[in-house]
Amino acid sequence: MTDRFRAMVIEDRDGGPVSGFKDLTLADLPDHDVLVEVHFSTLNYKDGLAVTGKGRIARRLPMIGGVDLAGIVIESRSADWTTGDKVVVNGWGLSETEWGGDSRFQRLKPEWLTRLPDAFTLEESMAIGTAGYTAALAVRALEDWGTIAGDRREVLVTGAAGGVGSVAITLLAARGYTVTASTGRPETHDYLAELGATGFIDRNTLSEKGGALQKERWAGAIDSVGSTTLANVLAQTVQGGAVAACGLAGGADLPATVMPHILRGVALIGIDSVMASHARREKAWALLVESLDRDKLARMTQQEPLSRLPELAEAIVAGKVRGRVVFDVTK
Repeated sequence: MTDRFRAMVIEDRDGGPVSGFKDLTLADLPDHDVLVEVHFSTLNYKDGLAVTGKGRIARRLPMIGGVDLAGIVIESRSADWTTGDKVVVNGWGLSETEWGGDSRFQRLKPEWLTRLPDAFTLEESMAIGTAGYTAALAVRALEDWGTIAGDRREVLVTGAAGGVGSVAITLLAARGYTVTASTGRPETHDYLAELGATGFIDRNTLSEKGGALQKERWAGAIDSVGSTTLANVLAQTVQGGAVAACGLAGGADLPATVMPHILRGVALIGIDSVMASHARREKAWALLVESLDRDKLARMTQQEPLSRLPELAEAIVAGKVRGRVVFDVTK
């Protein structure tokens, strides 16, 4: 085991968060019960905001960034985990209130760890990451609501070319649903069609203010954009349909009315991937094992050295990242 290792550290400088790589030792890590050798982390929109400082994600500083990690347990004071266990961590406040996955080693609380399903490698688990796991939570929520099943019933995915959208389309298509993708990047249509989208809608048609009730179209939707886009999606959802909201790339506001909810019975289901119960996490990972095409996962994923994190953080905030990015923390 190396004495010193590199991590992406977010620190306070002149009252604001500034990120950069630093060398740390094991003694610098929190005193939690499980020490994990991290092999891979990943890039989510929240990671982009944290690293660029364009969103105040870290609530205490200094902070090691990274919402996700995948690695191998090398020390444990917990009876639940032993040396050699392969684990995944998604959420639980990593990069917000707890040190995260952009580090060669990390100490973690035992209850944060999820055992890596045998179906996936460590790298694949980070190709999924919080984005894919969130998509699985959202698909499960729509299925539990019960209106997306049926012949030719359309399910909309906004922010389709991003990480959540890419995995959501793949899962929905694999489970037999008709998927329409909303994106502002026409050059991604072929990519999204390969994942299973059969229809496309320009995001600009959803980002302009619309009526409180509009023509019914979507049996269900997965929205990672928020704001006016979410308001329009709700207004276009069919009687008794549901929208799973899991992001706010377009804004945290919701300029909508209660009309779709009280006149059409449309449900707005919030997806919390950070503090989701273990039971929900296990169901999400089981859905991923069952329905995620690993070849499609590979096509939507690029692997990069951790050294490219600052550059790619800027790119994801600017909406220029397609699919999923996995960081090899050893590089």
